[in-house]
Amino acid sequence: MKRPHIQAISAGMLASFSIVAGYLPIAFSFGVAAVQAGLDARVAVLTSLLVYAGASQFLLISLLAAGAGLWTALPTVLLMNARHMLYGPALVAQDLACAQKSNGQLASPWLAFGLTDEVFATAMSKQAQIAPEQRDLWLLGLQLGAYATWVGGTVLGVSFVREVANWPSAVRDGLDFVLPALFFALLLETGIRRWRVPVLIAAVTALGLGFFLKSYHALALAIVAGALGQGIDTHRTTP
Repeated sequence: MKRPHIQAISAGMLASFSIVAGYLPIAFSFGVAAVQAGLDARVAVLTSLLVYAGASQFLLISLLAAGAGLWTALPTVLLMNARHMLYGPALVAQDLACAQKSNGQLASPWLAFGLTDEVFATAMSKQAQIAPEQRDLWLLGLQLGAYATWVGGTVLGVSFVREVANWPSAVRDGLDFVLPALFFALLLETGIRRWRVPVLIAAVTALGLGFFLKSYHALALAIVAGALGQGIDTHRTTP
């Protein structure tokens, strides 16, 4: 008979299967793209192990491959990941709204590390169904399933990068489209109409500055412009 904590972790890992299905091809593509961009295979795997930031990892290697220095790449990636600071409080707020506090068995930094977009979305939709005393361990299992898949997919990517050249052209073209598809899927998931103002501002800014600045500088400034535009629009429409 399984112990309660083993059951909670196993249930979390089972709930991660939908995330696993999406992470595996994207992580594989990251491993391939990282090596093709000139990164050592070990560095690519280490990036997935320590950074574990999904789309930001693609952005990071794109910036480095384009010649951007560390002081350009690092703030851009941090800015892109700033949204993650809101995920933990949102989960706690939902927990309190259900009048069921988690027993806090695990230190929050361990849970914060694995709180990606997809893990957050899954946890927000399912944690209310989990017993309060098991939520921390269930969330840990959910994160372990996603994290193991991301790292494993990266390992597969760097291992089979030389074989990609022999794959059908349609498959290789699909790998090239993984990053834009990931960004677009995340945008659609959050509702494109809701974010039409920052998307439009960022797009126009990137397009305009692209004629005068290097692409990675234009991208960084476009992210800032879009965020500021959203802040101004929210302030304007708030009663």
